Amino acid sequence: MRIIDVLHKNAILMDLKSTDKKSILEELVTPVAQISGINQEILVRVLLEREKLGSTGIGDGVGIPHGKLKSLKSLVLGLGISHKGIDFDSIDGRPTHIFFLLLTPENSTDIHLKLLARICKMLKNNLLKERLLNTSDVDIVYSIINDEDENF
Repeated sequence: MRIIDVLHKNAILMDLKSTDKKSILEELVTPVAQISGINQEILVRVLLEREKLGSTGIGDGVGIPHGKLKSLKSLVLGLGISHKGIDFDSIDGRPTHIFFLLLTPENSTDIHLKLLARICKMLKNNLLKERLLNTSDVDIVYSIINDEDENF
């Protein structure tokens, strides 16, 4: 499964305003709640419960908050950019700027893990991250991810 197959353009937020973990999650889930039809508070609660197991701030400016929901019918992916960066309890202690938000149905562990791995692999590319951070246009971000996604 390609990232671009499940990333909705209206779930790409180019200028996150939040300054702490809970607020970032609330901001990221806003369009995802509309896409999925699931209450925003429920989505945030699932993500915060996952964060209690260990931060999804994987380091090098990247966070991949994720969770599973029984009531979710299909996988939903969002993307957010914080130009200022926030403290997301990242494993390297540095600010997080790029967030991929992944929510999957409870019974789709295989797809969940494969997509997480694909996102992680893609975001090891520092040039890609730089390109994402240096644009403010959703269509350009979508195109960048599409181009990069084809290389996997």
